[in-house]
Amino acid sequence: MPQRRDTLKNPEQELRIFRVRALLAVLVVIVLTSLLVGRLGYLQIVQHDLYSTRSEKNRVRVEPLPPNRGLIYDRNGVLLAENRPTYNLTLVRERVDDLDDTLALLVDLLELPEEEIEAFQVRSRQRQRPFQPALLMSDLSEEQIARLAVNRHRLPGVEVEAQLLRYYPNAEVMAHALGYVGRINAEELQDLDPGRYAGTHFIGKTGVERFYETELHGEAGLRKVETNARGRVLRELGRTDPVPGANLTLTLDRSLQMLAYELLDGRRGSIVAIVPNTGEILAMVSTPGFDSNQFVTGIDVASYRALQEDIDLPLFNRAIRGHYPPGSTIKPFLALAGLVEGVITPDSTINDPGFYQLPNDSRRYRNWLRWGHGRVDMERSIAVSNNTYYYTLAHDLGIDKLHERMTNFGFGQRVAHDVQGESTGLMPSRDWKRARFNQPWYPGETLSVGIGQGYWQVTPLQLASATAALANRGHWVKPRLALRIGEEPVPAELPDTLPDIQLANDNWWDRVYSGMEKVLSGSEGTARRTGVGLEYRMGGKSGTAQVFSLGQDQRYNAEELEERLRDHALFMAFAPIEEPKIAVSVIVENAGGGSTHAAHLARAMTDAWLLEDEAPEAEEVKEVLEEDTANVEGN
Repeated sequence: MPQRRDTLKNPEQELRIFRVRALLAVLVVIVLTSLLVGRLGYLQIVQHDLYSTRSEKNRVRVEPLPPNRGLIYDRNGVLLAENRPTYNLTLVRERVDDLDDTLALLVDLLELPEEEIEAFQVRSRQRQRPFQPALLMSDLSEEQIARLAVNRHRLPGVEVEAQLLRYYPNAEVMAHALGYVGRINAEELQDLDPGRYAGTHFIGKTGVERFYETELHGEAGLRKVETNARGRVLRELGRTDPVPGANLTLTLDRSLQMLAYELLDGRRGSIVAIVPNTGEILAMVSTPGFDSNQFVTGIDVASYRALQEDIDLPLFNRAIRGHYPPGSTIKPFLALAGLVEGVITPDSTINDPGFYQLPNDSRRYRNWLRWGHGRVDMERSIAVSNNTYYYTLAHDLGIDKLHERMTNFGFGQRVAHDVQGESTGLMPSRDWKRARFNQPWYPGETLSVGIGQGYWQVTPLQLASATAALANRGHWVKPRLALRIGEEPVPAELPDTLPDIQLANDNWWDRVYSGMEKVLSGSEGTARRTGVGLEYRMGGKSGTAQVFSLGQDQRYNAEELEERLRDHALFMAFAPIEEPKIAVSVIVENAGGGSTHAAHLARAMTDAWLLEDEAPEAEEVKEVLEEDTANVEGN
């Protein structure tokens, strides 16, 4: 009988197990595949619109295109403000993973000095609209650009972008007239049109740049670009081009502006020149000046502190904000007020013993010539700058009529059309003093106003504007800086001008002009040395503005005073008398009598405008001035 052999394997059982397992595997694959297909179908069919939009947003980006800022030219087409290509560093906070780490890396790569780091960090956190780039730094150097490029993979959200940056070729000379542009701050951002200023980092801060910001800025454009996962632009999908700002042509003459700056020679002061019949401002200089280009890219802390702490106040625009007693420069205007009110005629005379006294008052209001000028009529009172004549006239007019008539010449108010930041000055009145000091007006204060002292304060621009109105026989034209915006001329006759000043006899204008001409050409004229060799008829008036008041019996001695306590020198003039083409006001702080220092500068300005190539150079004028300074006479 054969022996039974046991086997270790059961093929039939293993086959059954295999079939079960295979079936389960197939079922699992079918279920998973069904889930995957279902999910794909859900995503691509049911939620197609949602994910299509998200995908498009990740791939396509809309970028703003800032417009090119309009250029600024002088009246002869000389470029005063241009745009130069530069590279800026920007940051989009929404695309930065860790802002602090990114800023620390940027500070290290750019090698920023310690005093710059805080301002850099503040700019990075300045309030911006979502996904709008914040300007961190302007005018990057080639080395800085290279370092940023090498480390680009470590700096998501940080970009180096090419842009045009404002540049002023004659920065110090034009700083106060043109103003400057600077970075848009958080406060300005709230008021700006987000569409128009998209991608724009700079805005006009002062001067012409600020007043004509709307015209100079233009309209922003945009472009739609395709980017990769790292945000780099692959191609441009569409574009709306920006509209560049309009070019601005100013009334300023760069050569005359530079001459005025050179004539002041770094002294504290201002020169303003105007075309009388159009109001075109030919020159408007305030010294000392400053480099306005520093403010475009962001002035460093040390430089800004130095400007702020400078005792000469280079940031202060004396031409439109400096307040000075007009001194004797207002005597022709006072004479006209007396003629209009019928208080005097051109032939009215007084006897000047060297002082004036109010009725029942022992105080003596002295003439600058202590022994007096004797018999004085209107023309001679202007030529010799007699104080006693104008004490008498001011007393007869009274402060109310004085205020009214001087206001008609623009004193005590803003006079210009487009000069940003202009001050009103101060033309005192009874009501003003009552509101300011809660005190009545005293007769002695009227006398001080009568010689341009006391509370009366003018700006150099106001004085030049009033001189232009005087040259126009009482027709006042609003001063302006813009000649053309694009190709459109700015009209000469602007709205809100003052009414014309009417005299009962038109020949009285000539009598006032005669007195002013004798200031420079008469044998007794206070500025007769300045008038030597004049090739045209010029009318002018000197003035001396006291920095502090003297006692009744005190005498002024400049050599005994500190330089900043000495009188200011003023002069106003227009020429030629028969057909005025230029009106000038000059103020030189602490330079003494206006008949010397300021008068020579005014003459140099009129020479330059009327004689052109034949006019003396600034250095020649300075030499003449040095020779004449030792012989100061009158006021």
